[in-house]
Amino acid sequence: MTDTFQELNLNSKIIKAITELGYERPTAVQQRIIPTLLNDTQDIVCLAQTGTGKTAAFGLPVLEKIEPECPYVQVLVLCPTRELCRQIAQDLKNYARYIENLNIVSVYGGAGIEQQIKLLQKNPQIIVATPGRMLDLLKRGATQISRIRTLVLDEADEMLNMGFKEELDAILENTPEEKRVLLFSATLPIEVEKIAKNYMKNAELVTVGTRNAGSDNVKHYYFVIHEKDRYTALKRITDYFPDIYGIIFCRTRKETQDIADALIRDGYDADALHGDLSQQQRDQVMGRFKNKNLQLLVATDVAARGIDVNNLTHVINYNLPDEAEQYTHRSGRTGRADKSGQSIVLINSKEQYKIKRIEKVIGKTFAKAKIPTGKEVCAKQLLSLIDQIDNVQVNPEIEQYMPLINERWQPLGREDIIRKFMSMEFNRFLDYYRDAPDLNMVQTGKREDKKEGNAKNGMIKESGKEKTGRGKERKRAKESPSGREEKGLVWIKMTIGSANDLTPRRLLRMMSALGVGRKGIGRIEIRKEASYIQISERAAEYVAQQTDGSEYRGKKIKTSLVKKDR
Repeated sequence: MTDTFQELNLNSKIIKAITELGYERPTAVQQRIIPTLLNDTQDIVCLAQTGTGKTAAFGLPVLEKIEPECPYVQVLVLCPTRELCRQIAQDLKNYARYIENLNIVSVYGGAGIEQQIKLLQKNPQIIVATPGRMLDLLKRGATQISRIRTLVLDEADEMLNMGFKEELDAILENTPEEKRVLLFSATLPIEVEKIAKNYMKNAELVTVGTRNAGSDNVKHYYFVIHEKDRYTALKRITDYFPDIYGIIFCRTRKETQDIADALIRDGYDADALHGDLSQQQRDQVMGRFKNKNLQLLVATDVAARGIDVNNLTHVINYNLPDEAEQYTHRSGRTGRADKSGQSIVLINSKEQYKIKRIEKVIGKTFAKAKIPTGKEVCAKQLLSLIDQIDNVQVNPEIEQYMPLINERWQPLGREDIIRKFMSMEFNRFLDYYRDAPDLNMVQTGKREDKKEGNAKNGMIKESGKEKTGRGKERKRAKESPSGREEKGLVWIKMTIGSANDLTPRRLLRMMSALGVGRKGIGRIEIRKEASYIQISERAAEYVAQQTDGSEYRGKKIKTSLVKKDR
């Protein structure tokens, strides 16, 4: 077994670059693939999970054999999404930072094609592309791939799942007969085997781990819930893990945006990633997520491809994917770089058969778990708060204020001070989870609720009321918010609403621009012509003054404090 990259016989420039990037020991797939690519010429089909280091596995030997002095395309890398395309290109550039005269270009949809054509005119030796954009560029005569030496098909199963078979066939017809083809995939469905058979010669199959299997670093759990409780259960589970840093997978773009908006409205650091976002919006969301300014990323399967984050603690399947193999891709987002992770699935009673099917595909067993009670969630959050306090670094300058503090708190005993301090931070949690219902489905010998599963997947909270596809929102009073006023927070009314394209996320950003953080914001209710938001008592008048008379998308805002009976 190879313990260091130096033992792989890579040149000193590449070793220097990857050492500076923090690479120490090659992963299993790198140990297996790099020597083969350096020493042999055979085509390779490699089955390895997401996050195992596949980019370096093919990228380092490709760079080792590249000829920078030859100004034509020598390597073409095809991958399914623009995020993955950009990630691979950036990784290759990082590995090649000390190789002179090497030009690496990424081309993908969702960006200006004219600018990409200009980049291709600079004669890159390596192109990283999505199939649709690559075929478009070939049709325009913007580049030639008739002299490539290596073709890499990364995430081949996903490219086929996304319907790129025709594009792949057309692109491959433009490549030379004599070339090396490297196919990387997490799973090996029949379609991928057909590509290997049609376009590869005597390909060697290299499996790192078990074929189609999930990572050994991931624990798999499922929760059986009533369909109407799906969103509530999601919140309960995320609250039970105070330090959660994860991805919530949804099936559709609309569901993804709806769930993200609901989480934002309920005070979570969350945002959505899906195909309806512009490239600039996607970049902003991913930047915030990678910098851990977001705890939760709500994403579709397609949009999540190419996310390169090694420290995810959880993957939550709000709904299971249609294909069992797709679950492998989802769960593979966590448990990376030798770290552990959890993959959580929410299902109703009619979906339990899907768990057995996935277990057969990934070769792993799911554990049935119970949704935590409100008291269990509160205990977990309280312990997390105590841990945060334990880890606070005491600033020595606080000493000069200790006499003042001691004088003010002299009438209070130690336990009274602790109670007040913890209550200040924790009252809202205790209020929310007081008398919280048990969300676990009780299995009986009788048929489950006949309406179970008939509701539309996903429950969204609007203006403090929960509703499903078969439920109707309760009628509200026209001139006041429906939620009760929480201690320390007051309601503010603003004369803009959904008719002005106002969303919870935009309203929160407006508050953020005024310097009001998430802890100073409570519930939000957005109606057609007006919106209500709970603001901390200290900031309420300031917010009202700053927004009253201002404009939002051409509409003049009137802002006022709402007097509400408790």
